[in-house]
Amino acid sequence: MRTPKKSAQRTASAPAARPADDEIWPRVTRELADDLAVDALARDRAGKAPFDEVARLQEAGLPALLTAPGPHGRGADWRAACGVIREIAAADGSIGELLAHHCVLSWTSRFLGPAAGPLDLDRCTAEEGWLLAGALQAPRLDDGAPGLALTPAGGGAYVLDGRRSFASGVTVADRLVVAARCTETGDLLLVLVDPADPAVFTEPGAERVGQRLAGAGTVTFDRVTVEAGRVLGALPHDEHAVAPYSTLAPLALRLLLVHVGLGIAEGALAEARDVSRASQAAPPPTATTAQVTALGSGDDPYLLLAYGELATAAHAAAMVVDRATDALAHGLLAERALDVEERTDIAVLVAAAETVANRAAVDITTRILQLVDPATTADARGAGPGFDRFWRNVRALTAAVSPDHRLRDIGDHYLHGTHPRLTLLA
Repeated sequence: MRTPKKSAQRTASAPAARPADDEIWPRVTRELADDLAVDALARDRAGKAPFDEVARLQEAGLPALLTAPGPHGRGADWRAACGVIREIAAADGSIGELLAHHCVLSWTSRFLGPAAGPLDLDRCTAEEGWLLAGALQAPRLDDGAPGLALTPAGGGAYVLDGRRSFASGVTVADRLVVAARCTETGDLLLVLVDPADPAVFTEPGAERVGQRLAGAGTVTFDRVTVEAGRVLGALPHDEHAVAPYSTLAPLALRLLLVHVGLGIAEGALAEARDVSRASQAAPPPTATTAQVTALGSGDDPYLLLAYGELATAAHAAAMVVDRATDALAHGLLAERALDVEERTDIAVLVAAAETVANRAAVDITTRILQLVDPATTADARGAGPGFDRFWRNVRALTAAVSPDHRLRDIGDHYLHGTHPRLTLLA
C-alpha cells in the first residue's frame, strides 16, 4: 500500500471583516464567480489540489461568510448561503461542493446543542477564516470502513487513530471535523483536528470522473493528540435520543449539494446559450443567403424548442429547490422547538428537491452536448469549451443518490403518513 504523504500547506489569508448582511456580498460573490469561470476548464483539466481556488475564497471572505449566523454578525442566513453556493457552483461545481461541506460543518455546535463541547466552532471559523472539511457522520457499517477510534489519554484528552475517505476539502482544509468512536465508552464523538499536525497524513483522491477540484481524499490519523477543548460534542446513540433539530444536519448537506448540482446545470445552460448565440451571429462560410437570413435571426425552431424545454426544466427545478430551502430555513430558526412533524415535512421537501433537481441537472448537462457543435465540446488535444465537464460534475454529485429510494420515502409519507427515521446519517 502506498505510504500517505502530507499535502502541501497553504497560508490562510485574513478573513474579510464584513457583516453578513452587507450589501457588498452579492457583488463579491458575483465577481468571484466570474473570476472562477474564466479558467474553470483549464483548472479542471489540470486536476490539481485547489490551493489557488481556496486562496481566492479566503481573499473574498467566503469561508467566514458561510458560517452559522450568530452574535458575531459574520454568518449568512440559510437562504443567502444557498444562493452564494449555487452561484459559485454555476462557475465551478467543485468549489461549490467544497463550500457546501464547509457551510454545514460550521453549524456543528448548533446541531449538537446541549451535547456540544466548549468550542464555539462557528465563531472560531468566522474569526479565523478557517475552511472546514470532514463529516458529521460516522461511516455506514456497509461502507467497509473500520472508522476512527478515540482512546482516552487523561484530562479529557484523546488519541485519534484510523483512516477514512472524505468527499471534499480534506486536501486543502484549515481544520477537519471528524466523528470517531471512543474505545472505552463506545460514544461517538465529534472532534476538531488540525491537518497540519505531523501525525495527520492526507492522500488526494484518485482521479475522479467529475468534481476533480473538490479536494477529496483519504486521511490517516496516526496517534493524533486531541485536547479536551477540541472535542466538539457527542452524537446520540440511537434515533430515540436524537432531537429533530440535530437531524437537520444531513438534510442541510443534501440540500446544499442539490443547490450545487442545479448551479452546475444553470451554468452549463448559460454557457451553451452564449455559444449558440455566437454561432448564429457568425454562420459558417458555406451557408447560403437564405440560411444566413434564417439562422442569423435566431429563428431555428428546433433550437428554440430545445432551449425552451431546458430553461423550463431549470425553472421548475429551482422552484422545488427554493421551497425546500425556505422550509429548512424555518426549521433552522426554530432550533430546539422543532418537532417531528415539522422535521418530516422538511425531509420530504428535501427528497423532492433532490429527485427533481438531480434529474433536471443530468438532462440539461446531457442535452447541451447536442445543442453545441460537437467539435467545440473538446477535441483530441483537449481544446474547446469543454461542455463535458458539466455533465461529469453532475454525474459525480448525483450517482450515489438513488431517486427510487427518495421517491419511495415520499410516496410512503404521502400514502401512509410515515415519518422518515430521525437519523444523523445522510
